[in-house]
Amino acid sequence: MKGSMVALVTPFKNNEIDYNALEKLIDFHIENKTDVIVLLGTTAETATLANDEKESLLRFATQRLKGKIPYIIGTGTNNVSQTLLNTARAKYYEAEAALIVTPYYNKPTQEGIYQYYSHLAKNVDIPIIMYNVPGRTGCNQSAETTIKLAKEFPNKIIGIKEASGNIVQAGKIIKDAPAGFFLLSGEDAINYPLMCIGAQGCISVTANIVPLKMRNLIHAALDNNHAEARKIHLELLELNQNMFIETNPIPVKNALSMMGLISNELRLPLCDLEPQNFIKLEKCLKDNNLI
Repeated sequence: MKGSMVALVTPFKNNEIDYNALEKLIDFHIENKTDVIVLLGTTAETATLANDEKESLLRFATQRLKGKIPYIIGTGTNNVSQTLLNTARAKYYEAEAALIVTPYYNKPTQEGIYQYYSHLAKNVDIPIIMYNVPGRTGCNQSAETTIKLAKEFPNKIIGIKEASGNIVQAGKIIKDAPAGFFLLSGEDAINYPLMCIGAQGCISVTANIVPLKMRNLIHAALDNNHAEARKIHLELLELNQNMFIETNPIPVKNALSMMGLISNELRLPLCDLEPQNFIKLEKCLKDNNLI
């Protein structure tokens, strides 16, 4: 559970999952040595998928991934019973772990977050990676809560995707969490800074379009080749910035469409890029020889 992990998009065509494009994306990541694929994460527009669509996507994707590349499945919701069902499904599909986001919209206290993950850890039979993304959920999971859970459930809660953007908070987790617990960067702009203080990898949006380059960055950092890692980090600055000029995954799906990998289709309430941002993204991709 380390390295470059891609938060895979869900390609659509005529408002249906485009399985031909999905297979193309999976092959793209296998060829470019992505370490782990994350299915049904934020970037996958999971909130817009019906239950039967999620089931169909998992069945299709896992059949093509098994034995080729490890995969993690996002299972978190703001309903604990549904999260348990989703996580059991991740176990059924032989995922390496379940990625479970801090409950959103409910705005729980730290004690509520602690009890939520404790309940899950006691009732699922698959490793859990917690996911802290306060910009989406409306609440931040503190370093203290994360460390407490890591210590109490060492064989079940194995890591966290930290997307708070707070390097101090991430540093506290890395410093005080028990051995074997890992932190993954959840914000591409600070992947390398977090690697420098002990992160074990990233779950990346930018890796959708430059999987090999992201892998090379993360592995250079893991190998303490900081000259190479710093060089790649600086080369990726503009790409990372442009992947978030509007709400993710709007920019990355536009980029993949320009690259000829998917159709440029999102589901409401997400909509296409503003014209000025499309021009900016197109220039960035050309400058990076991606189109």
